[in-house]
Parts: sequence; C-alpha cells; structure tokens
Amino acid sequence: MLMKTKYLDNRLVMIVLFAAFVLSSCSKSPATTPVTPVPPVTPPATVTYNYASLSDSLQASTYNTYISVDRNYYIQNSTGTTTFNYWPQAHVLNILEDGYLRTQNALYTLRMKALLTGIKIENGGAYPNEFYDDMGWLANASMRGYAITSDTGYLNVAKILYTEIQGASNTIAGGGIAWQRTQLYYKNTPSTGNAIILAAKMYELQGNAADLTFAKNLYSWEKSTLVSPAGVVYDGINQNQDLQVSKAVYTYNQGLFIGAAVELYNATQDPAYIQDAILTANNEIADPDLESNGILKSEGQGDGGLFKSIAVRYLTDLVELTALDAANRTKYAAFLQKNAQTLYYKGIGRPSLLASPDWTLQPSGSIDLTTQLSGVTMIEAAARLKAGSFIQ
Repeated sequence: MLMKTKYLDNRLVMIVLFAAFVLSSCSKSPATTPVTPVPPVTPPATVTYNYASLSDSLQASTYNTYISVDRNYYIQNSTGTTTFNYWPQAHVLNILEDGYLRTQNALYTLRMKALLTGIKIENGGAYPNEFYDDMGWLANASMRGYAITSDTGYLNVAKILYTEIQGASNTIAGGGIAWQRTQLYYKNTPSTGNAIILAAKMYELQGNAADLTFAKNLYSWEKSTLVSPAGVVYDGINQNQDLQVSKAVYTYNQGLFIGAAVELYNATQDPAYIQDAILTANNEIADPDLESNGILKSEGQGDGGLFKSIAVRYLTDLVELTALDAANRTKYAAFLQKNAQTLYYKGIGRPSLLASPDWTLQPSGSIDLTTQLSGVTMIEAAARLKAGSFIQ
C-alpha cells in the first residue's frame, strides 16, 4: 500500500511515489510535524466568544505568517519552510472567501485573486496536477469564488479542472474517481466526494443534465462502496488492486460525504440525500474514531492537520440547510459550538494566534499551514453560525 501523503514538493511527487512503491510501505498515516503538548489556557470566569473579532485576527496572522515572499502562495509552516504544497492552497482560498463573506472587505477578494494566479505560477504554469482530489479541492473553491465575485476567471479554472477530473472516471472497482494519474485503479472518497460536489454545482450553474447524472452515479457508487450502513465513510478501495476497502476513518471523509449529500439535495430537492447526510453527521459527532468528549480529534499535522477543516465546513453547510429538521440542526450546531469554544481559549496560542492540531491544548513549536487552516475554518464557521443565530 502506498503512503497516502501529498505533503511534498510537487517536483518530487513521482520520485517519492516510486520509492514508496519499492519499499512497499503499508502506512497510510498523514505526515506529521511533532508538537509538544502545552496545557490549555483557563478561560476567564465570564466567558465572551467574539468569533468575528478572532476571525479577523486569525486571518491577519495567517497571512503574515504563511504568505510567501513573492505573495504567490502560502508556505508550508510557521517556521519558514517555503515548500509549495498544492492542496492546502485551495483551503486558503476557502478561508479568504469566508473572510470576504463575513466582512465584505475587498482586501479578501484581492488576496483571493492573487492566490489563484499564484497557484498557476507555482504549479508550473498550469492548474492541473497529479492528484484528482487536489484538483477537486481547488475546483470547488474556485466555483465558490465565482459565486461570490462573478469573476469568470474562477469559473474558467473550475472548468479546466472539471475536465481533468471527468477523465479519472472509469469502471475499475465498479466506478468512482481515481486518486491520482498513476493509480487509475485506486478510487477514494476525497477524489469522488469532491467530484460529486463539483458536478452538482456545475449542473446548478449551467443546467446540463449530464452533469447531474454524473454526480448522481458517483454518489450511488460512493454510498454503496465506501459508506457503511451506519453512515461511516471509509477512505478508499483497490489501492493494492485487490478490490479491498480501506476502512481507515478520517474526519474529512465524513465531511465530504455530507457535503456531497447536501449539494445533491440542492440540485434535486430529493430528501433522501438529507437522510444520508444526517446518518453520517450523527456518526461524525459520536464516533470515538473521530471525536473525543465532543471535540474533533487531532489528526496530527501535515495532510492530517487539514482534515478537521473539511469536516467543519460541510457540517456547517448542513446546519444552514433550510430543509434540515430542527432537532438535528440544534444537535449539530451545539457540537460545532463546543468545538469552537474549546479551540477559542484552549487551542489558539496568544499572541502568536497559531492553532494547535489538538484543539484542547495550546500549540507548541512549528505549526503547519494545514493545521492553521483548520483552526481558522472553525472560528470562521462559528462566526457564520453566530451571525445566523444558530449558536451563541
């Protein structure tokens, strides 16, 4: 089994993948940067949670700490490792979009467009890369950028990447989207979930029935192949070309399936998709493989540092879905609120304003961009939920 990590300089991807194959690595753990646990800060007796103000501060700190010297991209970590990693850039674009939607400050749209241009420069003058889930993250962030700004530059990027992603659909293992170009036989949730969301959004934008059919077919395959009857979303299938399902459970896969269900509900108004989202969300907030005492678990740094960001983003979308019943809305909002409150005082360093991979402990040492993005996403989501009166 190849190690599923992309926390690498893109120029080295093929070398590392070949070496991993030769060594027959059986690890699929996210790359990590060690962090020494530091006790949490004790909240004041009278607790005030000003999520919008903290979001402003976190956005500023993230930009100042991680922006590259040429302002094209965000660097790997808080201690100056300047490696360009493709997939976190899409999630930087998402938090910039969060900031703009919350404030309407044009500074965010300027940074969004600079990043979109910078990704192309740093990626060798083009947007496609080796990994289909990478392209899915950026395509979906770009679709959101287009919805926010009406700038067709974002839509053009999404279309370029959508064409690439459609090419990763084949009948090996029964369907789904391949993880990368050199492993068209290996299908997984990150690639397929992103493709479902993207295709459904393309249908909603352009009304092409083929896009909706593509999304629905992928979703049916995903649900029947990689989702348990209890709603647990597994990672992938056929990585060793043996048709075996990898039952590794990560927070981001749960989030992606919820996001796919929500987007297909938006496209079809079929309530069955909401029921699927509820089943997975109920598991996400209670499964000891995903949370501990009501807090999303630490999945380390490296790629794993970004996983909670995706879980939070799509669970927040579900909370905001008008068709969701009140009882489940209240339950999921309370879960997100507890995570936000815990992170607010326990997991964010001050004055550094860096986020820990463990939201119950203070950060220490170098903090990866991926880890920081999960923290920013959580506080921005809380600001959004508070503004909508879903939480206090």
